[in-house]
Amino acid sequence: MIINPLDLKIQDRYKLIIGSIVPRPIAWVSTMDARGNLNLAPFSYFTAVSTDPMTLLFCPGWSSVRGKMKDTLENIRQVPEFVINITDETTKEAMNLTATEFPPGVNEFEWAGVTPAPSQTIRVPRVAESPISFECILQQIVVVKEGPGGGAVVLGEVQAVHVRDEVIENGRILPEKLQPIGRLAGSTYAHINDLFEMHRVPPPEE
Repeated sequence: MIINPLDLKIQDRYKLIIGSIVPRPIAWVSTMDARGNLNLAPFSYFTAVSTDPMTLLFCPGWSSVRGKMKDTLENIRQVPEFVINITDETTKEAMNLTATEFPPGVNEFEWAGVTPAPSQTIRVPRVAESPISFECILQQIVVVKEGPGGGAVVLGEVQAVHVRDEVIENGRILPEKLQPIGRLAGSTYAHINDLFEMHRVPPPEE
């Protein structure tokens, strides 16, 4: 089967993407608006960009419920810093609560029952319950489209990383201790606990 995305409705394109690109890590992003109101929301369009400088990206999209881009993007435009908190088995329910779309100014930290903890280098707090948190300053925003089906890329340069002691050993994150979860399609998530190794094969000698 060959599919031309232009032949699909926007919602069907979305279903194709989220069903194919799996599992996706979840960026649990905390932000602040110019008045100091806090926001916390999950994004599964999320990955790393580079290690020097250490840079991460996530992609806030268009809210079909409210007919505008997500509040997270507007907050970062007002206060160009944010924290990407990693979600694990113990925080998954709270993370899911913060996916609820509220009007601007609602504090999702309070709604989800999680603790805003002071960051070291930026004004925006991190989630104290998160096993790993990356304090970021905005590097750039690339808007692909503001409208139904649209979204933007937000790149942040990491200024500090908070890591819970038990999930790191000799500089290596222990996946069995981290217990991350992954996003699949719809309301489906994956436990990342069935691990296996495949070592990279060197090229043949000439």
